[in-house]
Amino acid sequence: MEVWRTYRAASKWVNPRWLLDFDFLKTYVGPPMATIRDVVEALSRASGVDAVLVVGRDGLPIDSRANGIDADNVAALLPSAIKHMAQLGDAGARGDFNTAVLEFGKGLAVVAVLNADALLIVLVQPATNVGALLFDLRRHRTAIAGLL
Repeated sequence: MEVWRTYRAASKWVNPRWLLDFDFLKTYVGPPMATIRDVVEALSRASGVDAVLVVGRDGLPIDSRANGIDADNVAALLPSAIKHMAQLGDAGARGDFNTAVLEFGKGLAVVAVLNADALLIVLVQPATNVGALLFDLRRHRTAIAGLL
């Protein structure tokens, strides 16, 4: 069997070029997912916050924003402090440790366990109201931990 016609692209059966909108990816792709770096930066921009650190259980910083504070030293000390607070909770029959507000002479430290592998510490100035921060940490703890 012999074919007498040459094949031509059937442009009348294909969508016209103006209808193919692959150049408009933002139309179909939602906003980018937040990262742990975005969360740390947002927390560090809050009024009265001196430092925000996300620390691994090994004492190494995962991410941090610190203004005039030795982030590595704070990160190294945090896991042992959390361990002792967890032991205190066990001894007092209070259950697992989640969050603590520690008051020092030059400010407060809000310490939280994000998940089994990560801890969060927020160092704030003395007159800072940490109520909203504590509420946000309690409300969004699982979402923040999911970013790790």
